[in-house]
Amino acid sequence: MEYKDYYKIMEVERSASQDEIKRAHRKLARKYHPDVSKEPNAEERFKEVGEAYDVLKDPEKRAAYDRLGANWKSGQDFQPPPDWKAGFETGGSGFDGQDMGDHSDFFESLFRQARASQSAGGGGSARGGQHFQAKGQDSHAQIQITLEEAYHGGSRKVTLQMPSMDEQGHVVLREHPIEFNIPRGVRAGQRIRLAGQGGPGLGQGPAGDLYLEVAFQPHKHYRVDKHDVYLDLPVAPWEAALGATIEVPTPSGKVELSVPAGSSEGRKLRLKGRGIPAKTPGDFYFVLKIALPPANTDAAKALYESMAGEFKSFNPRAPLGDAS
Repeated sequence: MEYKDYYKIMEVERSASQDEIKRAHRKLARKYHPDVSKEPNAEERFKEVGEAYDVLKDPEKRAAYDRLGANWKSGQDFQPPPDWKAGFETGGSGFDGQDMGDHSDFFESLFRQARASQSAGGGGSARGGQHFQAKGQDSHAQIQITLEEAYHGGSRKVTLQMPSMDEQGHVVLREHPIEFNIPRGVRAGQRIRLAGQGGPGLGQGPAGDLYLEVAFQPHKHYRVDKHDVYLDLPVAPWEAALGATIEVPTPSGKVELSVPAGSSEGRKLRLKGRGIPAKTPGDFYFVLKIALPPANTDAAKALYESMAGEFKSFNPRAPLGDAS
């Protein structure tokens, strides 16, 4: 997937105000409109300009796009970092809940509908026939937690960034510090509701709510699939061949694991109910990986040579058959 430099497409600087972006869009839309333009690539450029404007005209989408940094070049191979939206607060249903129309894969990878966010909105009512009041707008943000926090729960203080407009028409980020509890057994994609921490109400109306969408920080050892957790477990050749009882780590503490004799590379050993806690907890899987000791001494080399002689009839490539 290719990176798109929306500022270059709109022919404006990254510091351009919203008014400058509007003027640039009017100019380029007239220049490349397929009904009037004689440019050979008018239709393609018209779509590019429309896509760029969809992002840069919206303070929230523009601020999110700017977080990717200014070092990317148009056409460069690109994949958005998995945590690029973490800690970023958006109003309403956020840019993920909108109909984006026909746009590029780059646009869709950043702003596609990733969640069915519901905006509680709020009906208004007349108080005493004079004062209008309405609930404030709900806000949404993604937060990253550790796998250990999902197992045990906990509390967290973070500062979200919320885009807004300054008096000069530039997008700025204001800080919104929050504190919240992480429920034990929370899953990736689940939302934590913070009542009254969204947008302010109108009149005497209550504030909206803030919804935190949970994502897991990448872990150097474990990986998660819904409620289940996986660990690639190195074992010595003799442990796999002869069987062994070994001490192994899990997010909830160390356990003793029995490795059956004759285990092969890739075998899965399950600990039922030791995945992420829930009403029906997930399972924990150990995926065996054979770890070979190095032949870095004369004694080690002699041992490997002895094994080669002892297992002369063993052909590890026999399952391949005649692959030619």
